[in-house]
Amino acid sequence: MAKFFGNLWAVVAVGAILALGLLFGHMGGIGNVKGWMTFLHVLVGIMWIGHLYYFNFTQIPTMPKIPAELKPGVSKYIAPEALFWFRWGAAFTVLTGLLVAWISQYLVDALTLQTGYRAIGIGMWLALIMAFNVWFIIWPNQKRALGLVEADDATKAKSATTAMMFSRTNTLLSIPMLLCMVMQNLGGTF
Repeated sequence: MAKFFGNLWAVVAVGAILALGLLFGHMGGIGNVKGWMTFLHVLVGIMWIGHLYYFNFTQIPTMPKIPAELKPGVSKYIAPEALFWFRWGAAFTVLTGLLVAWISQYLVDALTLQTGYRAIGIGMWLALIMAFNVWFIIWPNQKRALGLVEADDATKAKSATTAMMFSRTNTLLSIPMLLCMVMQNLGGTF
């Protein structure tokens, strides 16, 4: 049993098989495109926001407490791997969210903040801003801060601060974004 649970991809595969079994057995099968696309949206959204919260609630506050000789373990191995899942989680969350809105025929109404879709529209705009921050501000600055690209010490320090500030901005925006998503699903409007 330990061998199975020691293999992340085997665990994920069995979880996916169970989900597909439910989809085909009880939820309309492959024809329920909106259902499985919404599921994928939530799944990759958890990946994205989970990593955002990991960085802001765990890694950033803990780094000053880590002895200098142990910090390379985080900056050379853990952070780059977490940033991979973080940025691709952001990309696929946006992609699947836009697909759900398009399939559900409210994409334009939401993005133009029309009555009835204002809550989800605000949430979508906040997510788009956050994804932009991930790909065009946080990631380029993290590459310099972590030494994944050449930079002098002053540039690394400035880049680390910039990445942290925009990561915190995304944490701030994630709270009203999640509220908007929940309110829309509960039928609430703004």
